[in-house]
Amino acid sequence: MEIMGLTAERFAPFGDVITVPTVNGRHDAGAALSSARAQARPSLSLSQRDPVALPLLVRQMERHRFSSQSFIPLAPARFLVLVAPHAAAGGPDMAQARAFLGAPGQGVTYRADVWHHPMAVLDAPARFAVLIW
Repeated sequence: MEIMGLTAERFAPFGDVITVPTVNGRHDAGAALSSARAQARPSLSLSQRDPVALPLLVRQMERHRFSSQSFIPLAPARFLVLVAPHAAAGGPDMAQARAFLGAPGQGVTYRADVWHHPMAVLDAPARFAVLIW
């Protein structure tokens, strides 16, 4: 599978790209944050991931049916984002899966109900702030 650079346009069907600001001031990164459960409360966690080697053998895909999920790197890191649309028979359609390479200074918000692979980092261990409902 080809790994494409992570851009807002390419990733738009699956969520938003979060870009760390390079100028002073506040920059809104919450456009895609959502929860379809009125009683749900935001959950902020910290996660550390060890690097993976490519090619990546995909053993698991996950989705959060009622909540967006954001991954915000706490330090510069390269990471792999793997997403897939829904298959007609249920589950992810891996034949239509897409892979993106996240660069230092980027993060992602997956829209609710988007199939995605658990966060996979390259090069060195990386830490992320994770926001979900």
